Amino acid sequence: MGIKDWPEGEGPRDKLLQKGAGQLSDAELLAVLLRNGLAGLNAVDLARSLISEFGGLRNLLCAPRNQVCRLPGVGPVKYAQLQAAAELARRVAQENLQRGQVLTNPDLTRDYLMRQLADRSYEVFAVLLLDSQHRVIQFVELFRGTIDSASVYPREVVSLVLEKKAAAVIVCHNHPSGNAEPSQADRRITERLKNALATIDVSLLDHMVVGDREIVSFAERGWIN
Repeated sequence: MGIKDWPEGEGPRDKLLQKGAGQLSDAELLAVLLRNGLAGLNAVDLARSLISEFGGLRNLLCAPRNQVCRLPGVGPVKYAQLQAAAELARRVAQENLQRGQVLTNPDLTRDYLMRQLADRSYEVFAVLLLDSQHRVIQFVELFRGTIDSASVYPREVVSLVLEKKAAAVIVCHNHPSGNAEPSQADRRITERLKNALATIDVSLLDHMVVGDREIVSFAERGWIN
C-alpha cells in the first residue's frame, strides 16, 4: 500500500506536521526526504530497507554515491537529497559554535565535532583554533586520508596557529571504522604537536578522537599535561 492510501495523519509527512519531527522514527524521517518509493515498496519501506542495507543512518549518509545509487529506488536525485540533509546538519552545528563563542561547555564541543566528523568515510584531521580567552577563532580541516604520525605535519599546524594568531588549540580526527579508541600513532602525533606548539607558547588543550557514537578525549584520560 502506498503512503497516499494510508489513513489521514498516519503518513510520515502528516505525522511530522501534526506531532513534530521528534516523534518520527528514523525510517519515517528518511521517507520524508525520499518522498516516494518504488513499485511494491512505499517510501517508509524503502527507507527501512536502506537503513538495514547499510547498517544504520550514519553508514547510509557517508556511503559513496555508487553504492547508494546501485540500489533499486535510489537514483542521483534521492542521493542528492540525502547529502543535502547531512550537510545542513553539519552547518547547523557550525552555527552553534560560532566565531567568538567561549568554549565553557565540553558537550557543545563534542556535539559539534561529532556532527562535523562522525559521518566521514575517510579520515580527517582538524584544528579548532581558540584565542587567549578560549573563544572560537576558526575550525580548519588540515589533512585528509590515512592519519598517522607520518602524515600529520606539526609545522603546518604551527603555521596555521601563527597565521590565525591563536593562543590555544584543540585538535581532532575521526576513525571511519567507528571505534574511537586512540591508536599508538594517535598518541605519538599528539606528543609531537604538543611539543611543537609549546615552542610558540600555544597550549594544546585536547586531542579528541571521533568514532561512530562516542568521542575519546586525551585530556580526560590525562594524556595531555
